[in-house]
Amino acid sequence: MTDLSQIKAEARRAAFARRKEAHAARPPAPAAHLSAVLAGYRGVPISGYLPIRTEIDPTPAMEEAAAHGPVGVPVIEGHGLPLKFALWEPGCALVEGPFGAMIPADPRWMEPEILIVPLVAFDARGGRLGYGGGFYDRTLEALRARRPTRAFGFAYAAQEDASLPLEMTDQSLDLIITERSVIAPPRE
Repeated sequence: MTDLSQIKAEARRAAFARRKEAHAARPPAPAAHLSAVLAGYRGVPISGYLPIRTEIDPTPAMEEAAAHGPVGVPVIEGHGLPLKFALWEPGCALVEGPFGAMIPADPRWMEPEILIVPLVAFDARGGRLGYGGGFYDRTLEALRARRPTRAFGFAYAAQEDASLPLEMTDQSLDLIITERSVIAPPRE
């Protein structure tokens, strides 16, 4: 019998291939739906991310949000630790952080109430398959234990998967936003 880690690895491989193809297609205004959603949360502290590899780019929506309130980006401090969030502003000085993600050169820490979450695959029920390090799962669990915190998955529509191999520790998404639509998972 195949163990869950092998199943997840196979699901990631397939999802990475779909994401790479969607990214290569260069859809126009891929962050338009994300901008529309975030417009309803003006002034709420959010965290976006600075894309790596073939991740869909949220920075146009982050730039709009930064005109109305604090925007941060994740900083990885070490394996097994939750993420921290550094304030980000359009044009701020950046340096390369762990795993190739750019981070502010002079971090000032903040705590978001909404996280724009990158992912490898998602399902319509709010499931998310990430890179496998558990950073967002640990972070969301800790933030949600303190106060309401929303996670908005941002991905290409092609990254949707009908059935993801999920575990009890996997944190669910409150919304999934793609270049084509906004998906509201059913509430339990």
